Parts: sequence; structure tokens; C-alpha cells
Amino acid sequence: MRYPIFSISHWKCAALWWGGVVSLAFVSLTLVADAIANDPEYAREAQQLTRGAYLTRVGNCMGCHTAKGGQPFTGGRRLSTSFGIFVTPNITPDKETGIGLWSEEDFWQALHQGKSRDGRLLYPAFPYTEYTKVTRHDANAMFAYLQSLPPVSQSNPPNDIFFPYNFRPLLAVWRALYFKAGTYEPDQSQSEAWNRGAYLVQGLGHCNACHTTRNRFGASQDDALTGGQIMGMNWYAPSLSSKSEASSGEWTIEEITALLTTGINQRAVASGPMATVIRQSLQYLSSEDAHAMAVYLKSLSGNEGGHKLGIRFPVMTGSLLKHLDRGGQLYEQYCQTCHGADGKGTPGIYPALAGNRSVMMNSPVNIIRSVLNGGYPATTAGNPRPYGMPPFQQILRNEEVALVVSYIRNSWGNRGSLVTAVDVDLAR
Repeated sequence: MRYPIFSISHWKCAALWWGGVVSLAFVSLTLVADAIANDPEYAREAQQLTRGAYLTRVGNCMGCHTAKGGQPFTGGRRLSTSFGIFVTPNITPDKETGIGLWSEEDFWQALHQGKSRDGRLLYPAFPYTEYTKVTRHDANAMFAYLQSLPPVSQSNPPNDIFFPYNFRPLLAVWRALYFKAGTYEPDQSQSEAWNRGAYLVQGLGHCNACHTTRNRFGASQDDALTGGQIMGMNWYAPSLSSKSEASSGEWTIEEITALLTTGINQRAVASGPMATVIRQSLQYLSSEDAHAMAVYLKSLSGNEGGHKLGIRFPVMTGSLLKHLDRGGQLYEQYCQTCHGADGKGTPGIYPALAGNRSVMMNSPVNIIRSVLNGGYPATTAGNPRPYGMPPFQQILRNEEVALVVSYIRNSWGNRGSLVTAVDVDLAR
């Protein structure tokens, strides 16, 4: 039987011909792909993009340059400070609203010198005071990655800065007093891991942006990570060097890396802004970089700068014991199920309150905010389903929060100053 136009043999020939064309095309594409993959320039570019993506994670660029519910890197996040509100810019490669017209040199100038593409001085709400330590090689990789992103057209509102801080020429005076440009200089007396950790902590990780005391002009008082109030947030970032606060000198390297990358270990749980930083940034650290940061942070122990422990009471008077007993009743009702009658909690799940340095710090703001707002440790690959704490701000009055926090700060061997309803109201 014959078909109207082609015979079976014709169809076979046609199929063989098209099959040959497809096979030839596939072989050609494979050869081209192999040639590209073996091209040293292509390999260097791919490596640079991979490195840039990693470094922007470590620097938490997306965390600041992304508004809640917004597209990544398009800016629009509002940063409230005592100087006004700063709105982060769009850093996608859009030529009209982003950094599509920027060059490597422009980007380096922003990180290293704190100057925009047009030469305008940038406000230090952008942490160029720390980013200046980033190497040119790393800056170029970050820029290459940002330029590889899809451009997104998004104009963001201008900053709303209070007078006289909105008078930009004053920035020149501020920089002359408080800013010194310069990439990180390795300490030859220290190990390679220590220097890598110092580079990440001091520069790209910009830990000093939070863990330092600032003067009335917003300038860091030192670079020793001795703790301070986080600008624009009612949280205290504890000293990373003082034994009375958050020094990790007595921890193992493994315990420090666990906290950095998962948000929890057998000794502590990261909460508040630190949990956010771990979720957005630090959990993506390579094992080598996490180890290096741990080595450096552990070496800071012994510097007793920063806030001291709370006031110790010389005598537990009857009235004071009665006051604390009222707080103990509230603790038993709302806290004891998780944190235990002995305040020891459950290691790795519910943090211990007994002997907890963050509970006894001179500033009670962190523990007050934890009681008021509750919260979760960072959700990370190493701790994907963290145990959380419910908020009590709708359940307990200011006076009751003050009572229970005062009890926690003065039980199981803890000693801290009493907390008042005014303290709680301010923390709200």
C-alpha cells in the first residue's frame, strides 16, 4: 500500500536526514559549550560572579537594600536614626534608577571613599567606614555580581534627614574628624585564619556598625566591638570582648561557628537584630570563613570595655524579697514551662536564664523586648524549625513585665538592677 505523497522508504530517509541535522546541531552546541567552558576568560568571569554573589551575602547587601515585601536589591528600606530617616537606594543595574551607569571605579569609590558616582559625600548610614577595608579585588567581584542581576526600575523616596544634618557640607567636617580610608592591613604576627576573620569582622561583615558605642554625631567611639545601643533600634548590641557581656573567649571554636551559622548552640541563642543578620547573611558563610571569624572573635576576650554587669544588691531586704516574689509568681505562670523552675531551660532549645550574661547586663532593654515581642532564633539550614517565644505585650502590663524581668535578673544566682514600669514603657 502506498501513501498519497511519500512511501515508507521516503519517510525513513527524511527521518534519517532530520536526525542527522539534529545530531550535528547537538554536537556543534556541545563543542561550543566545551569551548566556552574551557575558555580561561569565561572561567574567570564565572568565578568572579560566584565570588561576588558570596561576598554580597557576607556583607548583607540585600538585607539593607531590600524593603519588606520588595524585590531584592531595589532599595526602599527605611532606616530610622536619631538624625532622620535614610532610604536605601536601588542597586540593580537599571540605568535610570539603579547603578547601571556605574563603573568598577565608581563602585570602589563608594565602598572605599564613601563617595557617590557624581562625587557627592555619602552619609555613614551606608557603612563605608567599615567597607573601606574591603580589597579592590573583592569590590570588583561584588560589582560584577550586582551588574549581572536583572535591572529593575524602581525610584525610591529621598532621605528625610533632620536639620542641620541635612546640610551636606557638614559631612566633610565629620569625615575629617572620624573617617580614615584604607584597606585591611594583615597583622603579620597573627595566623592566616585570624587575619581572614579580622578582615571579615572589621570590613565586609561591618560588625562594628552595631557592636560599638557612638558619640552624639554618630561616630564610632572605638573599633574594639565593646558594645553599644543600635542606632534607630531599641536594642543593645553587647560587647564581643567583655567577659561580662558576649565575649566568646571561654567557648570552643565549634560553639562560636555554630552560633554564627545556625543562630543557636548549647550556650546561647541569637535573637533580635542578630538573628536577622544570621538568617540573611552569616548562615551562608563557608566553613573556612566561619572558622576564621570564630578564631578572631575568640581572641578578643579579655577587653573589659563596654557595659558592666547589673548592680549587685548588698542586702536582700524584706520589701525587696516581697517585690521579687510577685515577679516569681508571674514567672511560674508564664515562663517556667519552657525555662524551668531552676532557670536552666533546655540546652539547644530554650535558653537558660540562670547565669545568662545577656539577662544581667546593665541595660535591661534586650530582655524586656524579648518578653514584650517574643520571637524566634534565626531560621537557618542548620536550624530550620527553631523553637520560639510568644509575645506577652498584650498579656502583661508594664508593671508586670517589670516584675518578672526583675525576678529573672535576681534569681538562681543572677544579680541585676531592678526594672521599672518606665523602663518597659521606653522599651516599647
